[in-house]
Amino acid sequence: MERAGCIEMMYPELEDKVVVTIMGASAQELYNLGHRENFFYLQHAMGLASSIGLGLARHLPNERVVVLDGDGSVLMNLGTFVTLARYRPKNMIHVVFDNGSLLSTGGFDSQTASGMTDIAAIARGAGIEHVAAVATTTDFGEAFVEALERNDLSVIVAKVAAVGPEHYGMDLHLPENGFRFKRWIAERKRAGQPVTA
Repeated sequence: MERAGCIEMMYPELEDKVVVTIMGASAQELYNLGHRENFFYLQHAMGLASSIGLGLARHLPNERVVVLDGDGSVLMNLGTFVTLARYRPKNMIHVVFDNGSLLSTGGFDSQTASGMTDIAAIARGAGIEHVAAVATTTDFGEAFVEALERNDLSVIVAKVAAVGPEHYGMDLHLPENGFRFKRWIAERKRAGQPVTA
């Protein structure tokens, strides 16, 4: 299973969600499908997408927040699962694409490559109730639909191939992306248009 296919499958459902991606391949593959103002690509901040997502989920309880993360980033910030379990934002879906590789920073193996480290087990051990570990496109799609229908914190750990986009490069720099993302949120709040579960 490839991450790009999973993101493409999710893309239609992300139109009215608050979306945060980690740097690198996840960001580029989402951007390649067509940028939307509700997408924030957290460039140059490896490990912090889940933390930003948690802050947004707590600040915007009527919005659905979707975080697209990677195994390397999660391993840099393992405390994120404990914090997510503690606050249990009912409006957040945390998708972790586990390719067993630090693909965006040189392609070195991550700790999950050996099979010794199990991110889904870590999430469950931290106290997160709804954790799905998937390895096929069908299972991923089903887990994502279930997460959308659930009014509770969901974590999906998707085992994907260590392949990325053909090129990296966005026509959207971080400050501009941040400004436009913040404006989209402000306009949603003014209009009183929360996302329904």
